[in-house]
Amino acid sequence: MSAGRGPSGVARRAIRTTLCACGAFYVCLYGLDRPVAATYALFAVVSMAALSRIPGTGDQRAAVLVRTLPVAWLLLTAGTFLAVRTWTAVAGMLLFGFAIAFVAAAGPRAAGAAPGLQLLYILPCFPPYAPDTLGQRLGGATFGLILLILAEKFILPEPRGTTYRELAAGAAGTAARFAAELGRPPYTLPAAEVETARKTGESLRPLHVEEAERPAGPGLRDRALAHTGLGARTLLGRLVTLPPPPPGQPPHKTGQQLLETVGRSAAETGALLAGTGRATAEADALRRLREEVREAAEREPQPVTEVRGRRRAALLEVADAAVAFATAAELAVRGRRAPLPPGTDSGRFWYAGRRAPRLWWHRLAAHAGPRSVHFQNAVRISLALAAARTLAGVESLPHGFWAMLAVLSLTRTTVSQTKATVRQALAGTLLGALLAAGILALVGGHTTVYAVILPLVMLVAFTVGPVRGVGWAQGMFTLVVSFVFAQLAPVTWRLAGVRLMDVIIGSTVGVVFGLLAWPRGAQTELHRAVALLLAREAETVEATTAAVVAGRRDAAPDDRALQLALALAESAYAQRQSEPRAPVAGAPDWQAAMITGHHVLWGSRRLLARAGPDLGPGNGERLSGRADGVAARMRGAAQRAATIPSADGSHGSGAAAVGAAAEPAAEPAAGLGGGGGAGGGAAQVPEVVAPSEFFAAQTWLDSLALDVERVLAPYRAHGPAGADSTDGAAPRPPRSA
Repeated sequence: MSAGRGPSGVARRAIRTTLCACGAFYVCLYGLDRPVAATYALFAVVSMAALSRIPGTGDQRAAVLVRTLPVAWLLLTAGTFLAVRTWTAVAGMLLFGFAIAFVAAAGPRAAGAAPGLQLLYILPCFPPYAPDTLGQRLGGATFGLILLILAEKFILPEPRGTTYRELAAGAAGTAARFAAELGRPPYTLPAAEVETARKTGESLRPLHVEEAERPAGPGLRDRALAHTGLGARTLLGRLVTLPPPPPGQPPHKTGQQLLETVGRSAAETGALLAGTGRATAEADALRRLREEVREAAEREPQPVTEVRGRRRAALLEVADAAVAFATAAELAVRGRRAPLPPGTDSGRFWYAGRRAPRLWWHRLAAHAGPRSVHFQNAVRISLALAAARTLAGVESLPHGFWAMLAVLSLTRTTVSQTKATVRQALAGTLLGALLAAGILALVGGHTTVYAVILPLVMLVAFTVGPVRGVGWAQGMFTLVVSFVFAQLAPVTWRLAGVRLMDVIIGSTVGVVFGLLAWPRGAQTELHRAVALLLAREAETVEATTAAVVAGRRDAAPDDRALQLALALAESAYAQRQSEPRAPVAGAPDWQAAMITGHHVLWGSRRLLARAGPDLGPGNGERLSGRADGVAARMRGAAQRAATIPSADGSHGSGAAAVGAAAEPAAEPAAGLGGGGGAGGGAAQVPEVVAPSEFFAAQTWLDSLALDVERVLAPYRAHGPAGADSTDGAAPRPPRSA
């Protein structure tokens, strides 16, 4: 019990599950004398309330259950008819098992519902082959699920936590305050505000947000809300590193006007996200002013001085982040009704106006390959379930669906985690089977006794299991199913032995396929995906800089490879958070690597849309040199990411270790635009004059250099002596990484 708030979340769920499962079971069995309907009513509730873990409040879970009802009917119907032969049931298990597991790519709610939907196919795909009972099966399951939907909405409702929109609205208020402070002397942020920016940005990391509130779905609003959070973090970072005007000189009037408009736009965006405002006038004004400043820079006699060029480029970076933030927020709030303003980068907001089926297809197609952890998980679980169904059919296992239920509930994404889970589950099942056998032997055929104690046992099982671990859960669930089947047909104490045998078979299948199919889970894939992402970032930096140096424009660059690498890295990172991990010193900051990918993508598109004129040999060489340094740092970070450190913090040996030691030393961010802290440092390069495009690209590269330093910060804190040697750039990671 939580102090002053009634039952805990686990207890609330256990109460709802018990009321719905027992209520539906007793009505169908004793009220209507329909044992088939009673069985499906009970297991439908157990599958979607106990086996599934749909995040969110009762209202949110109820909405998911309503949407899954048609899917449940399809699975029950398919399982009923495919039970005609073992091979058809196995083929169906392969198909539906893969499809249900793969849909987890659509976000945490789909992933949470998947195990329960798997069980709704497993239950009817076993003998007896009885298509004439399909009506009872569908009716019982529907009755149970309707009771569960009503219970989720009205019984012990939970308060909703802070939403992601509210977090983003708070970040908008912080950005507006920063913009106002940067418009006053000394035109920098104090250390306390820099720390506030860091904490505010951290609060928007998905890892620090309640699972139900994470914008992880494939729909337009979820994509836009995730984009909103990224835009808020980028805006805060750009404001923190905004260089001040030269000492003793007031800021340029146009720059001050731009900064003031950024503040008003951020405040307006915060009101839109919080639901207290609907206007977008300030965001529109910022878009117009940003274009005016850019056009004025193009008309200004070239070249311009470094101080002026860097300050203006940094202000335009701030404005661009604020515009992206406002655009994404409007899409998140208004959905398809929010048109893209003229001049908006359609590549950045490619999802605007798209319908849900197309966005779902885009998400699933991006993960349709062996490098996606969602694809790997779907293959693993579908093969394991199909193997268990084959064994149950060939060996004619009594209650064989228990073996498949064991596969479903005990198989994890890493083989080590599966083995640990199986050991606990077998111990719990053994103790539960012994206790169940004793009770069955003592009570015999007195079904009234089982009917009386079933609700109590079920309540304890669903309360204690999630808290005390899988051993307790399996032991108590053994009692639950024993008392359920004792009411459906005459049983003896041997039923408990059948349960234990089935769990052993299912556990063995789970361990075997956990060992054969990607046994290390997301760990290896995360290292591989982030290494590839950083390599793609380096390639994009070099290609973009080369285009800027040559004055080439490209309004629609082909950056699909970078986008795909970013999607795979984000999915691997999300799964890795759910897997147990030993503390490892020196692993890169994965989230920083992905944020860097977005910054590369956005900055590249912005620069290529306005490239020109040719920078000339001197400035071109200077900019290319800076880009080569940033790209080398990215490749060094890629080499570091590709190496899986051991628990003692060592980073392997051989080529990987040599490549890590060969990383070039961290370059200081050149010039004012790369300064950290409250407002940048003094210029690190000689005073130059150059076209405005030079300073725009230089500011982008400086910000990326800071991003890469954040990626490598954990390694620098724990890295071996000599890791910062300057022997040369790290080699390019292989394309297959």
